[in-house]
Amino acid sequence: MVSSHPLPEGFTEIEVFAIGTTLLVEALLGLLLNGLTLLSFYKIRELRTPNNLLILSLAVADTALCMNAFVAAFSSFLRYWPYGSEGCQVHGFQGFVAALSSIGSCAAIAWDRYHQHCTRSKLQWSTAVSVVILVWGFSIFWSAMPLIGWGEYDYEPLRTCCTLDYSKGDRSYITFLFTMAFFEFLVPLFIILTAYQSIYSKMKKTGQIRMNTSLPVKSLVFCWGPYCVLCFYAVIQDATFISPKLRMIPALMAKISPAINAYTYGLGNENYRGGIWQYLTGQKLERAEPDNKTK
Repeated sequence: MVSSHPLPEGFTEIEVFAIGTTLLVEALLGLLLNGLTLLSFYKIRELRTPNNLLILSLAVADTALCMNAFVAAFSSFLRYWPYGSEGCQVHGFQGFVAALSSIGSCAAIAWDRYHQHCTRSKLQWSTAVSVVILVWGFSIFWSAMPLIGWGEYDYEPLRTCCTLDYSKGDRSYITFLFTMAFFEFLVPLFIILTAYQSIYSKMKKTGQIRMNTSLPVKSLVFCWGPYCVLCFYAVIQDATFISPKLRMIPALMAKISPAINAYTYGLGNENYRGGIWQYLTGQKLERAEPDNKTK
């Protein structure tokens, strides 16, 4: 796409095009994989369980994150943000809600799987719905704080998408970052880490390792770790001294999380994978048993 607008400072034309293309590929791939997850839940009755409601929550959050990436890709091809300052606030808020809900849903799934494998307790619909409401409610709450002055949304270095402004490093940013990161990243990470460690120990005792318990932790750290490092670095140093190109890398890595999550929690789930196959082909590979028996 050819644009008459000048190139963003610090980027060449090929770099802007490469970033836009990367965002577009990430968005389309994530939409495809999470779309299959959503449609399979809707179409296949056996998948509509309380356990899979948590996976549905994750797929909805990741679909929203893909839409955020799609807008960023479109703006990158234009070489500028066409939606004004109010649009920037909306884009930042929407992306933050999606990202925090995605991380929170991953923690909820880990909590559920811990109880399935370690305490053998069955998740009820009322509990599943309450957990989903809690995850999204907390995400909306923390995402709304920059809109009312605690923290701030502003442009990414490419200036074609918006996120939490880490360039100032002032008191408002620091207090918001530490508080939000504790509740929305460190606590979920702790839940995911301890839950899957307990599951692995339980499976190791029985000699039946039926799932990759390290993959959820690795995928979360891979996708969101660089962004967290950048944000916390901005607390002690002026992050604008880092090359704009380098500062875009964490954003690109974060936007691949919807595709990775779809593989980890959807296609990588024996029960859900069977439901997706049934949706696509009309054939059952095996009976889609309740989720707590096959995860």
